[in-house]
Amino acid sequence: MGQLRKVLVANRGEIALRIMRTCKELGIRTVAVYSEADRQSAHVRYADEACCLGPAPSRESYLAIGRVLDAAMQHGADAVHPGYGFLSENAEFAARCEEAGLTFIGPPARAIAIMGDKTRARMLMAQAGVPIVPGTPDAVESLEEAAAIADGIGYPVITKAAAGGGGKGMRLVQSPSELAHAMALAQSEAQSSFGDGRVFIEKYLVKPRHVEVQVLMDSHGGAVHLYERECSIQRRHQKVIEEAPSAIVTPGLRQRMTDAALKAAHACGYIGAGTVEFLLDRDQHFYFMEMNTRLQVEHPVTEWITGLDLVAEQIRVARGERLAFVQSDLAMRGHAIECRVYAEDAASGFLPDAGLLIRHAPCSGLGVRADAAFDGPGEVSIHYDPMIAKVSTWGRTREEARRRMLRALKDYDIAGVKTTIPFCIRVMESEAFRRGELSTHFVNDHAALATSRPAGLESARAAAIAAVLGRPYDRPTEARLPAVQPSRSWQRRRTY
Repeated sequence: MGQLRKVLVANRGEIALRIMRTCKELGIRTVAVYSEADRQSAHVRYADEACCLGPAPSRESYLAIGRVLDAAMQHGADAVHPGYGFLSENAEFAARCEEAGLTFIGPPARAIAIMGDKTRARMLMAQAGVPIVPGTPDAVESLEEAAAIADGIGYPVITKAAAGGGGKGMRLVQSPSELAHAMALAQSEAQSSFGDGRVFIEKYLVKPRHVEVQVLMDSHGGAVHLYERECSIQRRHQKVIEEAPSAIVTPGLRQRMTDAALKAAHACGYIGAGTVEFLLDRDQHFYFMEMNTRLQVEHPVTEWITGLDLVAEQIRVARGERLAFVQSDLAMRGHAIECRVYAEDAASGFLPDAGLLIRHAPCSGLGVRADAAFDGPGEVSIHYDPMIAKVSTWGRTREEARRRMLRALKDYDIAGVKTTIPFCIRVMESEAFRRGELSTHFVNDHAALATSRPAGLESARAAAIAAVLGRPYDRPTEARLPAVQPSRSWQRRRTY
């Protein structure tokens, strides 16, 4: 493999920028790819070179394997970093990169394929001695089989897509009368999302916590874990707030979970950075959920507490280098929290709010990191995930990290679209979060956190819009302000 001189980043937004920054520090040139909708995006301007893949729809641009590989060859790249999402967990893409003579900065295609098939992964984990949630060893063939399994393990149960994740194909089934309808919906969604309608059945754990372990492995047998992250605060089975370490994991439980994570990674022949995800029940029993064979969105919190650059470690492993440390060299330092800033209206069920981002100045300061997709005003596209940025903070204690996050979120200067910042502030202020009383049902259990707005944010938003539009601003006497729409003249003279 040897030295990597030029890396094509097969992604967009904040993760593309994050990868490119590490490449620049390592003296590696970068190639950005973009769709026509992203022509003026920050990651395109930041890269050394850039190549348009095609129209806005992902299937015609970021998911078009042939176009991505053509771009890499045309620009003389010798490696590809997939980031997360899009092609990052596509075994065919990893294999075709290798066939084209490109180093894939990620795990072997075989490991991606094994862990991407949820039923195959469950069977492998059981063989490796990793705890799994009671359920079917393989995809169910019929409604009758599903009913027999559900009766055997007891309701409630949950259906899951065999060929994917991210909440697609998941349906909670509380009683036998709900099974047929839930199965039909799950199979339809799985087929639509992954081209594979197979589903399997698992016992539904009541209000579990989502705790995951970061692992890092080289091609010479070196393997370490980088401790755990708690990712229990989710909407639509997708994470919103994460932290490291977990507020509830004891040293003994940590040892058992990290041992199991390394067993899981060894079982599939893993190389690189990956994450083994577990569900943790009220009695501190943990169960394998899935393995994400890529860099995670929430990796900054692990970087905060370990002092490691995970992208740099991915690149070193891809170059064939040995890990420069063993487990005993590593230690946790302090506590880190990450809040995802989405262009979503939490009060309306976290509906996306794509549109013109007319003001964007991320927070900063001691112990604050903002990984943003924008370096100024921009357009939150309807075509892609609506994440604007990730804000992460570090403190010597969890409480210090929490207070710092509150300050950082309130300092974030943003206007033009609704965001999850008010929701994240409310969570940081809540007694439940302070006490570490979390579960994957946190958002539903604390619905008021999504529907209320922290005092002063509406005024700050209106003031920001007024400043951008050059209009005077008078502080309102009413709690809610009318929406301010940018004029057409503003749209014509925008420069992003």
